This record gives sequence, structure tokens and C-alpha cells, in this order.
Amino acid sequence: MSLLNSILEHNQAFVEAKTFEQYRTEKFPKKKLVILTCMDTRLNELLPHAMNLKNGDAKIIRNAGAVISHPFGSIMRSILVALYELQAKEVCIIGHHGCGMTGLEGSSILKKIEERGVDSTVFQTLEASGINVKNFLTGFTRVEDNVMNSVEIVRNHPLLPPNIPVHGLVIHPETGKLDLVSSGYNQE
Repeated sequence: MSLLNSILEHNQAFVEAKTFEQYRTEKFPKKKLVILTCMDTRLNELLPHAMNLKNGDAKIIRNAGAVISHPFGSIMRSILVALYELQAKEVCIIGHHGCGMTGLEGSSILKKIEERGVDSTVFQTLEASGINVKNFLTGFTRVEDNVMNSVEIVRNHPLLPPNIPVHGLVIHPETGKLDLVSSGYNQE
């Protein structure tokens, strides 16, 4: 059985048994919080528990490395929507120790892309269009610096409402311990 068929089979049983009822919540985050964090699977359950968050307490946005790579990209749009439309009042950027984006070299991913069958002429086409693919796929050196960079992008965004605290933290993916990089309360 394929993975998709297995998922759909489970889903049918999930819906028929009304298991979804235990997960019902409001669309507005109860703790008025929006979080940007990494997509690392170790954080799926650990992060909410380490922060005392229950289902429905926060809007959680995930991507590789908790990186905001463009101030007008989809991550920043999601943060702004959470603040303006979904009643969030604070922002947390949470990176983690041992992140796969730490020290990631774009050239190693480009090699893997080619090995998986993407023709190298695609890179040339993208470069000619002004896209530096190697830089696009490169990670960061220190997780704390990356968190602070994303925090500064949010704090300095021209569309951010005034007086919104933007915090930066790093979580230990084994223990859940949170290290404060920057408190948004000190910025007011």
C-alpha cells in the first residue's frame, strides 16, 4: 500500500469515528501568539509542551531553519495576517540547536539536485534570471545569529503594528530548554 493510500484509509476511519472532536479549537490563538520555528520533526510535540502551549494557543509557522529570507515573502505575510486578522499580539522566532540549516552549503544541495535528475542547465537559466541558487540554498553559521536576523526583519518591518513584542529564542531539541536571544519587551 502506498503512503498516500495509507493516509487516506486512516483518515476515513478518523472521520467516521469522529476522532477530530478532541482537536476542535477556535481559529484565533488563545494566547495571542504567533511563532515562527523550524520544521524539524523533533519540535513537533516538544516545542508546544516546552512552552506550555495547548492546541489552539498559538499560530505556529514552520520552515527550514525558522528563516525569514525576504521581508515581503510568505513567512512575513503569515506573521502579518496572524497579527491583523487572527488577533495575535506577540511574535516569537524560535530556532534550535543542531539545526540542519547550520553550516549548510548550497553547493552540496545543488549536487544532490543534479543527482536526483534535475538538469544543470536549470541552474544556468535561474542564474540568468537573477536568482543565485547557491545562496538561496545556503544555511547559516550560528543559530542565534539567524534568529536575531529574523527577529530584526520582523521588528523593522514597515507594516508591523507599533508596540508588538518580537522575541527571539533557541530551543534545545533534546531537552526543550529555551534560551532567550532577545526579549521584545526590552524594545518598547
